Amino acid sequence: MDTKGAGRSLAWLLGTWAATRAVLLLFVFRVYAFPGPDVTSDVSVIYRGWYEVLRQGTFPLDDVTWQYPPAAALAVLSPALLPFLSYAHAFYLLAWLADAVVLVLLVSAGGRPERSRRGAWVWVAGVPLLGPTVYARYDVMVTAVAVAALLAGAARPRVLGALTAFGALLKVWPALLLVGAVRRRAWGAAAVTAAGLALVFTVAMPGAFAFLTFQRERGTEVESLGALAFHVARHFGWQGQVLLNYGSIEFLGPHVDEVSSAALALTGVAFGWLLLWRLRAARFAPHTLPDAALTAVLLFTVTSRVISPQYLVWLVGLAAVCLAHRASRMGPPALLVVLASFVTVLEFPLGFSHVVLSDWYGVALLAVRNGLLVAATLTAARRLWRATVPRSADAPFPPQATRAKETPVSS
Repeated sequence: MDTKGAGRSLAWLLGTWAATRAVLLLFVFRVYAFPGPDVTSDVSVIYRGWYEVLRQGTFPLDDVTWQYPPAAALAVLSPALLPFLSYAHAFYLLAWLADAVVLVLLVSAGGRPERSRRGAWVWVAGVPLLGPTVYARYDVMVTAVAVAALLAGAARPRVLGALTAFGALLKVWPALLLVGAVRRRAWGAAAVTAAGLALVFTVAMPGAFAFLTFQRERGTEVESLGALAFHVARHFGWQGQVLLNYGSIEFLGPHVDEVSSAALALTGVAFGWLLLWRLRAARFAPHTLPDAALTAVLLFTVTSRVISPQYLVWLVGLAAVCLAHRASRMGPPALLVVLASFVTVLEFPLGFSHVVLSDWYGVALLAVRNGLLVAATLTAARRLWRATVPRSADAPFPPQATRAKETPVSS
């Protein structure tokens, strides 16, 4: 083994992470101003406002922009751990710490047999491409929980299940991590953890699940896949509006409800495909769990009525876990996600005014970004299916006989 080469590679990895994260901190601390709208206002204004309400022992029930599961309160309240700093500065440092935790997990996993540090490089390179938005949202904290869950894997099914449930109560989407789990202990641990945490929040703080109503009322956000139809239609006389609605910039007007309903229908189709895949899949290798998780989250992201820039943090994290496995087939989808991250920062915050105006530059940015995500989704789904579902001409594969044993991974 070339220990010197491995040492140099690790030094480059850590040095790149330190340099790029220092730049992100300089931007969120406003030492340097990042072009475009101020992405830090969500923390200093919105999160801080929620923080003051949550400190009183209740959820912000009068604020329709609170659209998160109950455990999100922990992320919003977390700056209280650093009382010697302002709320915003404490939040940014905690977001940076979550970023560092993901790096440590991926580096540790990449040094084990059948693993690779490609995943750590995906995280190191992909995150800064999104700009300071990464540290100005709590999604990086949720992603850290999801990465820890997937790296626990089938070798530690109870840890996988518990962390997945906790992540789902932070921001719903980590529930999809279990789509590739084959051990009942993972599902059992998830159910017990979710029920226990839900009960605690329901008893301790009123309105824990009011977010479900607020989510139902959302429309078509201007950065979503369906929004492209209205961006183009505005050039041909469509009479709708672009307004701040339910905490995001959305299209309101003729046919918006139909497009939103179509997005929900596509989400239903995505769920149906995942169910069919799970019923047909017969080959489960160690990398199948993260590969399935990335595919599932991609499916639900591109069919969503909302594709916010911070959603790319989830995808970069999941892609990184996939590539931490040498045998993963998610290399091309991971590359497409990283490319989409770069186009995302061009779209928000750099070109967001063009997006809101629906000029051709803004439409082109959205078309490229969303096109990359659609390509990543279709590629991931195709590769997952081919890797796990035997052809009809093949002899059937008994699931228990073909599941590879997980190599224990530190989480």
